[in-house]
Amino acid sequence: MTRRSGSRTAVRRTGTSGTRRAGVVMLTRLTGVLALTALAAGCGIRTTSVPVDAGPAPSRKPCEISGKDVITQARPGVPVRIYLACSSGLASVERAARIQQGKSPDDRVRIAQGLLDELQAQPSADEREAGFSTAVRGPLVISASRDGDPAGALRLSRRPEDLPATALAQIVCTFAESEATDGQVALGGPGDYPPRVYGCTRATKAQPDAPLPTLGPVSTASPTASATASASPSGP
Repeated sequence: MTRRSGSRTAVRRTGTSGTRRAGVVMLTRLTGVLALTALAAGCGIRTTSVPVDAGPAPSRKPCEISGKDVITQARPGVPVRIYLACSSGLASVERAARIQQGKSPDDRVRIAQGLLDELQAQPSADEREAGFSTAVRGPLVISASRDGDPAGALRLSRRPEDLPATALAQIVCTFAESEATDGQVALGGPGDYPPRVYGCTRATKAQPDAPLPTLGPVSTASPTASATASASPSGP
């Protein structure tokens, strides 16, 4: 009888100990879950399995600079418009360039060189953030026309045909809308071959990496007169 009583007592003790251990384990797990929940709440994490769509991150509109950043150069100068590469095309930006305005041949060269310097300069931080870049790499220098060149022609220190297509498109479109030319850009290189007249069209601005349209070599007449003559009918 004593053995049975002892056995029953041992079973009771064992059962009680096991129950206590199970309770401790469950309490430990519950405490861990509560701690993780509190930690997640403290870090600002929503305890939900449903994904939350916060929407797209805000971004600046490409190829556009805010009004306060229109003049991107920190130095004073003449407001000018140049064309930079942006979103696989050309887009204009305004700069402040140190050039002199006028209509004499020397003034044309100074204006063209000032514009060319701006094209060779690296875009500002605001321009880069908006997606602008330049394909014009220096050093490039502009010189006046030579004897036998058409009026208003400009000479580059490199052959225009040797420049990347986008760089040439930037130069032509920038010059075409400036006082450096009469709307048509007659460019030559350091060699003796005659300059060619390049045009800046909507297609040029949309696809600057495509070959630029040309009107062929120009004669000693002005580019405007030459273009008018080539467009005139040859008669019956």
